[in-house]
Amino acid sequence: MTLPADSHVHSEFSWDTGGPTSSARGTMEATCARAVRIGLPALFFTEHLDLEDAWFSDPEDFGDHESHLLGDDGIVAIPRFDVDGYFESIDRCRATFPQLRIGTGLEFGQPHLRTGAARQQLDLSRFDRIIGSLHTLEFEGRRAEPNTLFRRLPADEVIRRYLAEVPALVAGDEPFEVVTHLDYALRYWPEEQEGPVDPRAVEEEFRAAMRAIARSGRALEMNTRRLWPWMAQWWSEEGGRSISFGSDSHAPHSLAHGFPEAMAMVESLGFRAGSDPRDLWRR
Repeated sequence: MTLPADSHVHSEFSWDTGGPTSSARGTMEATCARAVRIGLPALFFTEHLDLEDAWFSDPEDFGDHESHLLGDDGIVAIPRFDVDGYFESIDRCRATFPQLRIGTGLEFGQPHLRTGAARQQLDLSRFDRIIGSLHTLEFEGRRAEPNTLFRRLPADEVIRRYLAEVPALVAGDEPFEVVTHLDYALRYWPEEQEGPVDPRAVEEEFRAAMRAIARSGRALEMNTRRLWPWMAQWWSEEGGRSISFGSDSHAPHSLAHGFPEAMAMVESLGFRAGSDPRDLWRR
């Protein structure tokens, strides 16, 4: 069984791993070594590109390795992406691991709002794969992540607001080909207060978001951090034609987590691999 590329991988060049001098998470080199050990033929290092002007957070939503990024006013100060250092590390890893196909990439947060700013900062055409993420939502004139908003809004409203913004995310021609972790808000569902999450309660909202993604011609990521069988089924039923696989790994041990199960799930719905492990799966 040939595994597909892991199209959603982070290294020390993503701000939420603690940065290049931190030992909190994995390094690019350690992740490549892990890929070779488990027989993963290819991966894309899709580092975070977040360019928010007013993103606020509660302190408890930041781990120790990233708490220094949160100001006393609750505003998150994201460091500038080290483009040169990133590409130098890519080149070193390609030389060290010639048997591994290492792609460059970005996980671009809110590309529908920040593409102009991103193009002022770096050349997006240098990257092999750009994946688009919705991490924050507007709240009282600023933006915040769902985990912070669950303390301020009814839980079901946070989910609905998140899914309602997806059509705007994909409406334009911003340069990203995959929509990542459509279940992002579900990750932070306040189960202790609300009980287990039931995605069926917002099924139509999920389906509407998927229809918008499908109409845009983009792929949907099967994010294996939590693999939902209904995600692939609804995507197929709403006209989705292509998918990628992404572990959203921030440390080597989680690289390609759940891929065999994800492959079997989407194959049952008619999605098939391309000739290259880096190809999107299509039907």
